[in-house]
This record gives sequence, C-alpha cells and structure tokens, in this order.
Amino acid sequence: MAYNPNLLDGMTIFAEVVEAGSFTQAAANTGHSTSYISKEINKLEGRLGVRLMNRTTRSLSLTPEGQLYYQQCQQIISDAEEARLALMGQQLKPSGTLRVSCLTSLDMNLLQAMFSGFLTQFPEVNLELDMSNRKVDLISEGFDVIVRATPQLEDSSFISRRIMQSQTIIVAAPAYLQQYGVPERPEDIKQHKCICYSYLKQPRLWHFKNQYGKETQVEVDSYIQTNSSAMELSLCKSGHGIVRLPQFMLQDEIETGELVEMFPDYRQPEVNVYLVYPSRKHLSPKVRAFIDYVAKYLSENR
Repeated sequence: MAYNPNLLDGMTIFAEVVEAGSFTQAAANTGHSTSYISKEINKLEGRLGVRLMNRTTRSLSLTPEGQLYYQQCQQIISDAEEARLALMGQQLKPSGTLRVSCLTSLDMNLLQAMFSGFLTQFPEVNLELDMSNRKVDLISEGFDVIVRATPQLEDSSFISRRIMQSQTIIVAAPAYLQQYGVPERPEDIKQHKCICYSYLKQPRLWHFKNQYGKETQVEVDSYIQTNSSAMELSLCKSGHGIVRLPQFMLQDEIETGELVEMFPDYRQPEVNVYLVYPSRKHLSPKVRAFIDYVAKYLSENR
C-alpha cells in the first residue's frame, strides 16, 4: 500500500458535520470556527476529487459519494476507538443505537421473544426497529442489519448470513375449493384464482418438482398481487384464491383444516431467511452481538 500522509485528514471533521447537521453546530461541538470546518471539508473534497456535500445557507445534504464515504468513515472511526479502548484495557460492550429492518412474515410471537431476549442480554443497546417487507436500501437508509426472506438473494456487495430455511407450500381455504374445485395437477392451477407476491422477480411463474425431479413451470392467473405476505394469507383464508407461502407462516392452519395443502407430492422452491449487513470486516460490537444472537436464537427456537 502506497504511503499517504493525508489519507485520514478531514475524516473526523466530515463525520462530525454529517452528524451535527450543519457547519455551525459542528464548529460548536469541536471548538473550531465555522470557516475552519468549511476549509477542512473543501480540502477533503479536493483530495478525494468528488463533492461530498450539497450545502446552502439553510440546508446540508450528502451526495451519493458522500453517503458512501460517510458509511466507511463511521467504520474506520469506530475501529480506531475500539483499538484505543482495547489498549486502555477496557472491555468493549455492545452499546448505542442499532437500526434493524425486519420482515413481518415471520411468526410475530417468535420475533417479539427474540428482540426482547436480545435487549435483556444487551441493555446498553437502543433498538430502532422497522417492521416491513418492503425493499430497503441498507446504506442510504442507514440500517445496520436487514432481515429478509427470499428464494435467492440478488448479487450484492453486502454480506449475508442464512439463518433459516423453509419449504413453500400451496394452500387454499375449503370454501374456495368447494366453490371452484380442487386442482389435481399443476397445470390445472391455470384455471384458478391465485394470490401472488409482487416482490418476486416473476410472481406469476410457479415452479413444481415431482418425486422424480422433473420440473414444471406454470404461469398462473394473478387474480390478486400484493407486496404483503400477511395480506396474502389473510385473503387466502377468506376464500379469495390459492396462495403459495413459506411453511413458517402456516403454523396451525393446515392441522386445523382452516387451509388445505395442495400438490403434496410436488416440491416447491425453498425460501431462505437472511441477515444482510454491509461488511464482515468492520462489525461494531452491537452488530456482531445481534447477528450472533439472532442466528443462535432461531436455530434453537424455530
């Protein structure tokens, strides 16, 4: 690595400006003048060759390059602080605000117990929890970890850790089957009303694999399409159509007869639940503790 004596110059000032929200507040926080702060940011942008901030007399916002640089600065500054504390012989404990986006299709009782247990074990962590199945931008929205379920993750520069795997099954309510009949073969499902999950790349293309490994693809009639798996389940229970859902969403519905499983001799695609986070190398104690806790908890309680 080539020697660069100015590599870290301006980094802490830049991070302070972002967190303070203005040059004036950053100056007050650091004991410098506003003009000094402005000059440091200008010099930093000059060395990097990019504009990091859009600023006016009333507002300040990060450019896409500034957002990316800020994320990396946070990690570097955090690592430096951890090194300082380690040399001082202090025990690092998970602390600070942890921002997590978590899907809502997992068993809510399971999630509540999991998050409660984590906060009990790590009381110095403040949790900001976004419960949603929407697609989030890990970096621009400032999340530390996102929990997502998908048959296969898209190519990404982020790190992912699979924490759960579930078979998908096709189900319908008895009332629907009584009115429209029971499809006997995968091809028969073309004649039925289907409820599809819109976040999939091909929501209407359903895959079937028989006991001999032969695959069949059927393009279904997307009577209803939604980005909420909870809504899919609710509408299916109400008799509005046939749905394909992960098994972890169907606790007692099949055993009680509230829903009927179809095509039990055919395998459906598996759904994986992942923890996704920016980097394996620079995990803060709070993020590392959360990842390890969730992985262990779900392996023992699902």
